[in-house]
Formats: sequence, structure tokens, C-alpha cells
Amino acid sequence: MRFRAAVLRSYESPFAVEEVVLGTVPASGEILVEIAGCGMCRTDLAVRRSAGRTPLPAVLGHEGTGVVVAAGDSPDSAIGVGDHVVLSFDSCGDCRNCRGAAPAYCDSFASLNLFGGREEDAPRLTDAAGGALASRWFGQSSFAEYALVPARNAVRVDPSLPLELLGPLGCGALTGAGAVLNTFRAGPGDTLVVLGAGAVGLTAVMAAASAGVRTVAVDRHRGRLELAERFGAVPLSAETAGLAERIRRHTDGGAQYALDTTASVPLINDALRALRPTGTLGLVARLHTALPLEPGTLVGGRGIRHICEGDAVPELLIPRLIGLWQAGRFPFDQLIRTYPLSDINEAERDCDAGRVIKPVLLPEGRER
Repeated sequence: MRFRAAVLRSYESPFAVEEVVLGTVPASGEILVEIAGCGMCRTDLAVRRSAGRTPLPAVLGHEGTGVVVAAGDSPDSAIGVGDHVVLSFDSCGDCRNCRGAAPAYCDSFASLNLFGGREEDAPRLTDAAGGALASRWFGQSSFAEYALVPARNAVRVDPSLPLELLGPLGCGALTGAGAVLNTFRAGPGDTLVVLGAGAVGLTAVMAAASAGVRTVAVDRHRGRLELAERFGAVPLSAETAGLAERIRRHTDGGAQYALDTTASVPLINDALRALRPTGTLGLVARLHTALPLEPGTLVGGRGIRHICEGDAVPELLIPRLIGLWQAGRFPFDQLIRTYPLSDINEAERDCDAGRVIKPVLLPEGRER
């Protein structure tokens, strides 16, 4: 089967949209999905800084949506041909964490999602010249017209929904909203500070507003702070002095929860100082340096924890977020700008420059 996909051939080169060849059919437990749209996530772009750990050339993309066009034999799968699906991260389904409803902490998470699959997984995608392509990025590699994925990755959705826009629910929005609703379990009377008003931070703000949480959003870009304010947060600039004190002033003496999406060491320390006793800081961004903590930041029962994929079980949280969106309480679609798949490099430039919050790539024929 031949189709077009965006291939990253080196860590410095632009994406090349080219013909690729799928040399297999869905095995048991797999589905072939015709992609309707795929969000571009910062994790896709971070491959360029992965120090060679992500194998190239590769087809990236892990916020895909589409229609199932073929399925392997699997008596346990509820997904079949014709279903509309949102794709999320991969997990083994068998380890202790997967069995304990914590698939984001799967024992095989790194190999399944980040490093090209497990050694026993056979290659399945080549370029037109026969060269092998890494095609298991988050079990999807959905910067393409088709993706062969584990049915476990897919969440069936109502076919009346605008499928091409739902991709961010599979990762970015899942992470931000899940941190608030699953990890913190925040509700009325709680206070939250969100550091960074990008896609993850703004969907955390939306989820907090839907749960009745008083929220402060911190960013250095005025436009993003204006969006955060529209979605229910008190906006604070990251570039003025006394940030921790200003956060405390807007959260009744201190936030119960803080979510960092920036990996900025000074902001993380500001957030810790702004927490009330017993408060919790969640980290979702990958730290590229050591994290020196300033004296006194962890007194009073304050704690730090890493959050992966919003502690979500996708088949539970994605329908919940869709329900909130349909009720007008989770307007994630207002963050989206669509691009043809052929314009993937423009989308990356706009994302890096902060001109767009959430690019969504549409294969040919799906352009809006």
C-alpha cells in the first residue's frame, strides 16, 4: 500500500512529504486508520533535540484521528472497520501499571512510544526506494495519510463529530486536562497556578474552569495570557518581579496545586514558593538540566511529582473531554489552526515562533 507521509530524515533537516510503502496488513489487535487530521505536539518537535535516541528516518505524529479501514482479527477489540477514532499513546496492556489503570506508566512506555518500538517488533514502513522508516512513534506515526496502530491506542468517537479537530485530545489536551482532573482531582474551592500558556497549559486552564477551580496562568507572551484570561484564569506576566508573592495574592495565600509546562528552573522555584502547605507541584515538561531547588521551597509538606499523559486512561478521559467540549466548557478547538500536511514545515515554524498554539495537519483532500 502506497501513500504520502511526512518523513524526518535527520535531526536538522526539514520534513519531506513523500511517498511511503506499507508492506503489511493489520495483525491481530491492530487497525489501519485513514488519517483525518493530526495535531503537532512539542514532543514531535523535541525529537530534533533527542541526542540520537529517536531512530531516523522516521514518520512522527502522535495526535492522530481517522476512520478505521481495515482491522486484524481480535475477538477482544471493540474497534472495527468504519469506526471513527482518536489515537493516543501506546501501552503494553499486560504490566502491573497497565493492569492497574495507569497505562501512562507502562513498563514499556519508552520503547513503545519514543524509541521506535520493541526489538521484537518487525519494521513495516519503507520509503519509495525500499529504505526502512521508523513508524511506531507513539504507536501511530500519524503525520501521514494512513497509520497502522494497535487497537488499544484507539478511542471510538461519535461519527457526527468534526473528526479532523479531535487529535489534540489524544495527547496535549489529555495531558493538561488530565493533570487537573486526574492527578490533582481539583474541584471547587481549590486553587491552581499554571506555568506556561501553550496547548498543555491552556487546556489545564480550561479543565480547571470546568471544575470550579480558581486559576492563575503565568506566561511571558501577552497574547497567550489574554487567551488564558478568556478561558477563566487570572493572567500574570512571568517577566515581572515578585511572581511568587503575586501568585499567593491571587490564590488566597497560596495555591494548592501548580502545573509546570515550561521546564524553567526559576519558574519552578517560584511555583514552589507560591504553594500553600501540603501543596503539590506537577511537572509535565522534560527537564534538560539539573533542577536546583531553593532553600525552603519544600517545607510545609509541599511535594513535587512528574505527570505523564495526564495520568489518563484515554478511553475514559477522551469521552469526558468531548462531553465538556460539547457543553461549551472545554473549548480546545479555539487553540487550533489547520495546515495541509504538505505545509508541515510552515506549521513547525509557526509553532516554534509562537504564532500558533496547536497546529493540526490535514492530509490531502481534508484541507478546510
